[in-house]
Amino acid sequence: MIPVNPLSESTYLILLALYQGPLHGYGIIKEIENTSEGTYIIAPGTLYGVLKNLEKQELIETVAFEKEKRKKKTYCITVQGKGVLHSEYERYIRMINYSKIIIQGRDGKGEK
Repeated sequence: MIPVNPLSESTYLILLALYQGPLHGYGIIKEIENTSEGTYIIAPGTLYGVLKNLEKQELIETVAFEKEKRKKKTYCITVQGKGVLHSEYERYIRMINYSKIIIQGRDGKGEK
C-alpha cells in the first residue's frame, strides 16, 4: 500500500458525496447534509476551494457545464479519486479498530 497524506474531513466528504454519481455544487452540499442528518455542513466557500483542488489532483472532473442564468458545473469522481477514497476509508477503519483496542482494552471490557 502506498502511503497517502490523510484527506481533510471536507475533502473526504466531498469525494464520498460524488461516489454514487455526478452532482453539481449545491447537490454535493445537500448530499453531505442529508446523508449525515445535518451533522456535517459544508459552506459554499469551502466546497468550491476543495473542488478546485480535487480537480487539480485529478480526483474529480467536470462532466457538464450549464449556462442558464448562471454557471453550474457538474462534477464526478474519477477512478483515481475512488482509489484515494477507498484508501482513506480503509485508514479510517484501521484507526477505529486501533481505538477500540486502546479504549476497550484487548479483552473488550474497557476501563472500569
